[in-house]
Amino acid sequence: MSTILAVTECRDGKLHKTSLEVVSQAKALSEKIGAGVVALVIGSGISVESASLGEYGATKVLVADGQALENYQPDLYKSIIIEAIRQNSAEIVLAPATAIGKDIMPRVAARLEAGMVSDCTKILVQDHTIQAEHPIFAGKAFALLSVNSAVKIITLRPSVFDAIQTNPGVAAPVEKVGLPAIEIKVKTREVKKTGGNKLDVADADIIVTGGRGVRSAENFKIIEELAACLNAAVGATRAAVDSGWRPHEEQVGQTGKVVSPNLYIMCGASGSIQHWAGMSGAKCIVAVNKDPNAPIIERADYSIIGDLFEVVPALIEEIRKIRG
Repeated sequence: MSTILAVTECRDGKLHKTSLEVVSQAKALSEKIGAGVVALVIGSGISVESASLGEYGATKVLVADGQALENYQPDLYKSIIIEAIRQNSAEIVLAPATAIGKDIMPRVAARLEAGMVSDCTKILVQDHTIQAEHPIFAGKAFALLSVNSAVKIITLRPSVFDAIQTNPGVAAPVEKVGLPAIEIKVKTREVKKTGGNKLDVADADIIVTGGRGVRSAENFKIIEELAACLNAAVGATRAAVDSGWRPHEEQVGQTGKVVSPNLYIMCGASGSIQHWAGMSGAKCIVAVNKDPNAPIIERADYSIIGDLFEVVPALIEEIRKIRG
């Protein structure tokens, strides 16, 4: 039986939600091709929580746990992942297409001379061939790609795949793996977080984004207020960021963050192709724009044609009524 290695990600000593998505997708793929699922957890102080990956389909969990892994260390990560692939004869490797995943998996692919498809939104099995769907042309089209190398590496776009508890209450056996004794050429000494305790758009289930139509940094208060009512993150277009109204970490789009929330509300943004590239994966899109010919009006699931300075306060009022 072949093996699928699911590379997970930890943040602040806890499994990130993308880990559950990757393991769940590995489980779904394993049922189609008859493979086992081995999850790899790399971090510091995460051994106890790792067993819970059995609920999402992992038949075994490998844990590389140590103080040296408290922060992302590319040299160590690469060596650990490559050793896990070799020891488990993994033919398929799935990982999240997060900032870390986008950095480390190409390093692994290069070392193993493995084919790789990044930022996938769907995995199919056709005639015993695994195919990965990858958005191209800023999300206007999709390429269906297959990898012919012995080891196949695929990274998954966060929040696109569901995290499904296929085996509720089942704890997977945990096997600790040692850290390789290698020369570390690049070392992360400290990670400084920006934005305080604000919800990151990359992790949010709901995002409220403001664009050029918000007009000023001061006016973003109503965007923040609507986001607070919905327990959502605040996003911004490049125009809003370039104008100095919002920090870059909130930017969504081709030159910002790629997001796939359950609900994406756009206020005063036209929906340029560059912005669409970053949020087209949203499950439901609501647009508020006074221009009926704005590109986003045609693409959105729901559109409100009107002045955002009238529409957003009305939405806030109604939401507060509903929530008491």
